[in-house]
Amino acid sequence: MLYQVIQSVLSGRQISVWSILMQVLAVVFVIVCILPLHEFAHGWMAQRLGDNTAKIHGRLTLNPLASIDPMGAVMILLFGFGWAKPVPVDPRYFKNPKRGMALTALAGPVSNILAAFVGALVLNILVFFDVTNILVLIFFSYYIRINVMLAVFNILPIPPLDGSRILAAFLPDRLMWQYYRYQRQIVMILFLLLLLGVLDRPLGIIDDFVESAVYWLASLPFQFRV
Repeated sequence: MLYQVIQSVLSGRQISVWSILMQVLAVVFVIVCILPLHEFAHGWMAQRLGDNTAKIHGRLTLNPLASIDPMGAVMILLFGFGWAKPVPVDPRYFKNPKRGMALTALAGPVSNILAAFVGALVLNILVFFDVTNILVLIFFSYYIRINVMLAVFNILPIPPLDGSRILAAFLPDRLMWQYYRYQRQIVMILFLLLLLGVLDRPLGIIDDFVESAVYWLASLPFQFRV
């Protein structure tokens, strides 16, 4: 995010101060309101499946102070990807631990997609009633994009991201433990690839597809405007 802005400034490109401000406000809103929702979704799903660990530790909450990780928040502000404090989950309480962990992990990215969908609905409502203040539209556009990026990033099947727990549900135990054995090395490689921009294009393609789907679904109620 801001890293791209800095690159644009250094390359001499013309940028809008107001656009940057709206981008920052959208990121801050996501950090304060949506990251806690993402973690709450993990804890809520775990509780539904029989694990009260998140509630016992005071993490079944939307309070941002319980979820925000300072470094993860800075990474989102700079690069558009990051993390919050993970909600504690104990798979021993699940009837089917693999399935329970997969559903609990999936709840996080789904919450981001739903948040993006709500943002797209609001954006369509504003346009429907001809409320076309450019700064408001920029804010919601960035808000939707950030949520989609977080959902796609977290669904990657790489430890410790949510996608790794979903993939683990389909792996034999032997392969699963081997998979997590090299978690630290995999994380280092992942962040190196992200910082070098190697994954920008493939992730961007997926982001564009998911974002288009969100906008399309949110536009359906407004297709019959008279």
